[in-house]
Amino acid sequence: MSRPAILITAADLAPQALALLADYEIVYAGKTPTEDDIVALCRQHNPVAIIVRYSKVGAAAMDAAPALKVVSKHGSGTDTIDKVAAKARGIEVVAAVGANAAAVAEQALALLLACAKSVPQLNERMHAGHWDKATHKSLELGGRTIGLIGLGAIGLRFAKMADALGMRVLGFDPFAKNLPDFVQLADLETIWSESDAISLHCPLTDDNRGLLNADTLARCKQGVIVVNTARGGLIDEAALLAAVQSGQVRMAGLDSFAVEPMTAGHPFQHQPGFILSPHIGGVTSDAYVNMGLGAARNALAVLNG
Repeated sequence: MSRPAILITAADLAPQALALLADYEIVYAGKTPTEDDIVALCRQHNPVAIIVRYSKVGAAAMDAAPALKVVSKHGSGTDTIDKVAAKARGIEVVAAVGANAAAVAEQALALLLACAKSVPQLNERMHAGHWDKATHKSLELGGRTIGLIGLGAIGLRFAKMADALGMRVLGFDPFAKNLPDFVQLADLETIWSESDAISLHCPLTDDNRGLLNADTLARCKQGVIVVNTARGGLIDEAALLAAVQSGQVRMAGLDSFAVEPMTAGHPFQHQPGFILSPHIGGVTSDAYVNMGLGAARNALAVLNG
């Protein structure tokens, strides 16, 4: 009797997570699988579970794997999984919520500080032999206001860091409960009008796609810093580019983009005012293990009923 298969939409999974899945045949989709690759592997191996790291899992993949019981996300954002299709087929969708919270919050802080202190630009100038002490002024964050959109595990972790810097923390989250006293709940209008920096920490839904757009960016304070370690689709990229070029946005620190991976010729490339990282906020050696374990345990919880 052959062992049931679990499909990993990547080329690897943490060894600690693999140890938990020893009773299953593990099938890897490779480093950069397409949706078609995943459908083909589902047809070939009929997995009972899919652990999603890269690419999308839609109705076609689900239909190609009649044995499929659970789609488990290696991380917290499930926007790459067709949850409506899963529900219609009785397939559970689960996420390793909080497993990468420390990693992503630290990346958001790194981007915020890099934007306020011009770390990459000054580093580049120093390596080129310049000494810009007489002409450079960086921004002090203490005493300024940061607006957080999303107060889940990552948003709250980041809020604590911002509070430690002496920032006033405003937060918008319709689902937030029992917030610490250093987070002041605010509506979006207040976030736009009062924040010196805005950081996004919410999942991407049909309701909030393009949340930061020409209209909302125009309502922000002039010289606002924008940080996004959540999902690229939350920002209208053309509107952000225009806002940075006009000076309405002082700097944008971005770890996620509307289309990933970013390809050559993207308008943010070689553009002053943008500090970019390749969606690595959740990718630390610790988070890799935590997310793998979370995804494996969540899948097993469903498979073992």
